[in-house]
Amino acid sequence: MNLLRLFGWKVEITVPDYPKCIICVAPHTSNLDFIIGKLAYWSVGRRAGFLMKSTWFFFPLGILLRAMGGIPVKRGKGGGNLTEQIVDLYRRSTRLTLAITPEGTRSLTRQWRTGFWHIARQAEIPIVLATIDFRTKTASARDVITNTTTLEADMSRIKEFYRGATGRHPEKFTVD
Repeated sequence: MNLLRLFGWKVEITVPDYPKCIICVAPHTSNLDFIIGKLAYWSVGRRAGFLMKSTWFFFPLGILLRAMGGIPVKRGKGGGNLTEQIVDLYRRSTRLTLAITPEGTRSLTRQWRTGFWHIARQAEIPIVLATIDFRTKTASARDVITNTTTLEADMSRIKEFYRGATGRHPEKFTVD
């Protein structure tokens, strides 16, 4: 039985199970988003990895995070070009799905990150748009972008997709 259903959540994942893709997930206003997203994707028999600050990968938590698909990321100087590293990882993999939050933080931000778009463009993989909506208690993945236009046009389409979605802390999410 789907654990989310016990708590009144619905899972609506209608996109294909791509061997390689980025799942763009928003709103991201709480650590609970991670748990709901993982459970939703697992409930349909799919797995997705995630990027996380390397400081979280200490023993024994690091073992668990890696087992769940976690990829440690060094931030700041000495971390190298993350986009290039992830594109290379996609090119070397036969199957890789990563969930990335475009806001890049659980705090309110109007400037969304675009690294996920650049990764998808350079690795030539689709971007799956997924929502964790606390108002409707729905975790969904219903749309796909294949990077056929410009960054500005795609980001506008992506933000429009999330308009009306409600995070656990609505005051921490905006598409404007």
